Amino acid sequence: MGVFFFGMGYSSKATARAIHEIVDRDMPVYGTTRSRKKAEDLIRSGIKAHAFDGRAPGLMLAGDLLKSTHVVSSIPPTEQGDPVLLHHKKELDAAEHLEWLCYFSTVGVYGDAEGAWIDEKAECHPANERSVLRVKTEQQWRDYAKARKLPLAILRIAGIYGPGRSTFDKLREGTARRVIKPGQVFNRIHVDDIGRVTALAARNRLEGTFNLTDDEPAPPQDLVTFAAELADVEAPPEVPFEEAELSEMARSFYSDNKRVSNAAIKKALGIELLFPTYRQGLKAIFSAEAATA
Repeated sequence: MGVFFFGMGYSSKATARAIHEIVDRDMPVYGTTRSRKKAEDLIRSGIKAHAFDGRAPGLMLAGDLLKSTHVVSSIPPTEQGDPVLLHHKKELDAAEHLEWLCYFSTVGVYGDAEGAWIDEKAECHPANERSVLRVKTEQQWRDYAKARKLPLAILRIAGIYGPGRSTFDKLREGTARRVIKPGQVFNRIHVDDIGRVTALAARNRLEGTFNLTDDEPAPPQDLVTFAAELADVEAPPEVPFEEAELSEMARSFYSDNKRVSNAAIKKALGIELLFPTYRQGLKAIFSAEAATA
């Protein structure tokens, strides 16, 4: 057995840890990263890493991909298509031991639901080019899995946070903002829940499309207020959305307003989340930081 990660980033590293804890502590882990320097860092951490920037085939990864039983891809698509299927379909075709595929997508594929609750049965109405490409890539993976007769799990992931990537980091950096857009809510998900859910899905060879979000979509400013209270620091002032200086990408996130249900993935795996709301997640991060301070 072996698991190959296309895109050995934040969520994939958490998944690799969870696979060793839940599935097989000795399961070989292979992965790609954009640069040779990052590949060297991953190798030092015990991961067999390869450089693959998505623009050209990875030169040395074929051998490890061919002996993998599980493949997880988190690489975002480009206008040319999915980089993995574009550059390494031949190696995937030749990987005769493959048992399970997984693609990390995004809840952005749904577009705007005007704050309503939606689940996986909702139609996709992506509001930006990034999400349009995600919808196309999801289908490319479905078509490939069907042709190979392999189970495929597509996980539509909400906003990711966790140690090193939380509101506390933004407060320390001075970049935390309380932008107020009445009625606006977002789902999010702790990185450890991504890792655990994906590991369980791999163990069960879960098949289908599932939302991976927390239980409680909430206004983004609530996280900043809550984190500031925990850290006993002053929260930044509230700024109306119309007056906020936001990048084009940041502003685009506010164009989607929806409450995304995670009931299907919890039922499929028979679990509850480790961090069902941002409050549990932020408390855990704060406690861990305090313990190592």
